Amino acid sequence: MKFTRTAILSLFAATAFAAPGFGADRPAGYLTPGEFDVTSVLEPAPRRGDPRFDTDRKIFRATRKLEGTPRWTLATNDVDYSVPALLHDYSCAVGATLTPDNAPRLVAVLERAGSDTSAQTNIAKNIYQRERPFTFDRGPVCQPTSELFDKKRNKMSFDYPSGHTTRGWTWALVLTAIAPDRAQQILQRGRAYGDSRFVCGAHNESAVEAGMQSASATMALVSTKPAYQVDLAAARAELAALRSANSAPPQGCEAEAALIAQRVMPALDRKAK
Repeated sequence: MKFTRTAILSLFAATAFAAPGFGADRPAGYLTPGEFDVTSVLEPAPRRGDPRFDTDRKIFRATRKLEGTPRWTLATNDVDYSVPALLHDYSCAVGATLTPDNAPRLVAVLERAGSDTSAQTNIAKNIYQRERPFTFDRGPVCQPTSELFDKKRNKMSFDYPSGHTTRGWTWALVLTAIAPDRAQQILQRGRAYGDSRFVCGAHNESAVEAGMQSASATMALVSTKPAYQVDLAAARAELAALRSANSAPPQGCEAEAALIAQRVMPALDRKAK
C-alpha cells in the first residue's frame, strides 16, 4: 500500500504542476519527485458535517457583499498570476518596480521554487478533490468560472488547496528571504493575495489557508537545498542593485497598503475570555 501511494505521489509530482490556465512550461524545481508529501502535513479538505465546511459556506455568502468595492477590485486584479502581474503586485511591498527584464534572477528563483510548491498543491488537489464554493452556493465570482474549468477532465477544477494562494505565498516567502527589511510589507501582500481568492469566490476560505500551509511546508524543505541558496544569493544581489539604483515603486502604493491593512476577516477580540 505504501508503495502504491508513493508511486501515485511521484506521478502527480512529475505531471500535475499547474491549475487550468497556468503555463505548462514550468522550470524544474529544487525537489525530486516523491521526495516530499504535503498531504502528510495538511488537514483533509472539509466535508459536510465538518464545522469547517459550514464556516466556508458562511464566509462565501458574507463576502459576496464585497462585489463592487475596492477590495473586490483588488481580488479581480489578483486573478492574473502571470510573472509580470505578480512582479507588479509585489513591487509596492518590495519597494521597487519589478519587471521580468530588470529582475531575471529574481524571477528564476521564484519560478523554480514555485514549481515545487505548485506540484505539491496539485497532488493534494487531486487527492482531496473538493468542489469550489460557487458549486454549493449562488453568488457573484470575480473571474469567469470558465477559467477554472479543467478541460482535460471535462469538469471544474478542484478547490483545496488554492493554487493561486500557494503561488502567491511562495513568492511572499522567497521575497522575504531576499529582502528581509521589507518582510512585513511582503507578507501582508502575500496574505492579501490569498484572501483575494475567497473574496473573489473562486475558493473556499479553508482552501486559502491550506494553500498557505502547503507553500510554507514545501518551502521549509526547499530552503535547505544548496541550489536554492545559490539562486537566492544571486537574486538578493540583483534586487539590492536595483533598489540602490533608486528604482521607484509604482504609483498608488499608499492606497494599496491602506486597503490591504483592512483585513477581510473580522478581527478577534484577543482580550475576550
